[in-house]
Amino acid sequence: MFATPDESHRGSPDQPAGCPLPGIVAAFAPRLAEFALRPGFGAAVDQHAAQIRELLYAQGPELLPLPLDRTELSDYALGLLDALGETGRLEPVGYDYAVHRLTAICWLVREQGLLTP
Repeated sequence: MFATPDESHRGSPDQPAGCPLPGIVAAFAPRLAEFALRPGFGAAVDQHAAQIRELLYAQGPELLPLPLDRTELSDYALGLLDALGETGRLEPVGYDYAVHRLTAICWLVREQGLLTP
């Protein structure tokens, strides 16, 4: 699988072992460059990122975004990867739901600095 949990990568001591985020970033970071060429793709990823933030309650009472929790995002990503594995979609390609969602996770990780020590 392209984004398996990586036991060897621990950006900091509080990053959980088996965190899928480094694998997702490695696999989907190149897709971020496509935003300039495919504005529709960027808009779709932005919508998926907003949905993920909402799912993880990353919004404060003033409707301002709160920082995402690395553990919660990692748990969400593991669940998504499990679901993709169950459906046999281990290598998402093109511009489908899985690509949008995984690219959104990658974007959120980079924007929030969730892999920096």
